[in-house]
This record gives sequence, structure tokens and C-alpha cells, in this order.
Amino acid sequence: MEAFEQFVALDLEADGLVVSEAIKFPVTRRTRRADRPEVQTHGYEVDLIGARSDLLVLATVKSFFGSRGVHVREVSGAGGNTKAYALLNDSIVRDGVVNAACEGYGYRPDQLRIRLYVGKFAGSAKADQEAAVREWCSTQWIGGGPIEVRSLPDIIEKIRRVSSSTMYRDNAVIVTMKVLSLAGLLTQEVAATVSDDH
Repeated sequence: MEAFEQFVALDLEADGLVVSEAIKFPVTRRTRRADRPEVQTHGYEVDLIGARSDLLVLATVKSFFGSRGVHVREVSGAGGNTKAYALLNDSIVRDGVVNAACEGYGYRPDQLRIRLYVGKFAGSAKADQEAAVREWCSTQWIGGGPIEVRSLPDIIEKIRRVSSSTMYRDNAVIVTMKVLSLAGLLTQEVAATVSDDH
């Protein structure tokens, strides 16, 4: 599990979900051969999966701390490159993954949700990109609802609540939050500006 995915896993756990690392689901689609029909099956990876008796969450995680960030053109597929966001914007991939996940884990489609976790949005006007991504995702009904978007401040706020518990958990993210808090380095202002600084 990648480092940012550990933060996301805690967000999922805070919703009462048991979390699994990345899993690939087989999706069959036609190739671009013009001379004859041909199909191929590829495994499409879902970064994290959260499950409880009434809910199955497929999570796509994009930290992008060292790059320009998440842009609505790429999320929606309007920018031409759909590979990184195929679960969100490629109907063949998303239908194939949803069907395989529901069948494999025994859930009805209305019990499934897809979440996009974003570490950093693109551009100097990050709020505009975030609003545009959230707007597009709200129009994409997959399984039992629209694509849910969780930003870095959303995730940090959830982890702050989890880490404030006095019950001990041997979890690197929780311990990091507690250490920063005890050292006086984790303030509300820091948490709110993390996405702007990295």
C-alpha cells in the first residue's frame, strides 16, 4: 500500500469499512482490429476496496503531490487520456469492474459506491478545479450513487478525529498525527493549507 493510500485507508475504516489493498478485476473489451472482431481481457486495478455488510466502496486514489494535480479534463476523459481515470470515465471499464466486484463479493449494484480520493488538485486556482471535478463526478451515477470525491482536507479532518481517540493503535498515520499534534506542529491552519504547500 502506498503512503497516501494509508491515509485513505483510515478514512475508509472510519466509515466502518474493512479495507483491502489494490485488487485487479478482469474486463473484456473489443480490440481496435479492423480486419476481424477480437476481444481481450485485461485486469483493471482498484487502489483500495472498503466493505461492510451493506456497502462496497471502490476507491481510486490520486495523491499527485509531486505533480500538477488532478484536472477535470483528465477525470472526465475530455482531455483524451482516459487511462489513469478509466474506472471513472470509461463506461466499458467501469461497468466491467462494477459487475465483477458485485459478483465476486456478493453485493448488489445499488450497494456499491465509487470514491475518488484527491491529494492535490491542478492549477493555481485549485478551488475551481476541485469544484469542476466535484460537479462532473456528481453527474456520474455508478452502482448506487454518484462518484464521491474526498479531498485532502476531508481526509485529514477524518484522521484527526480518529487519532484523537485514546485507544492505542499501532498505525503509522495515527502515530504521525499524534506526534505532530503533541509537538504543536499540527494546527487547523496547517491542515487546511497542506494541499497548497505540496
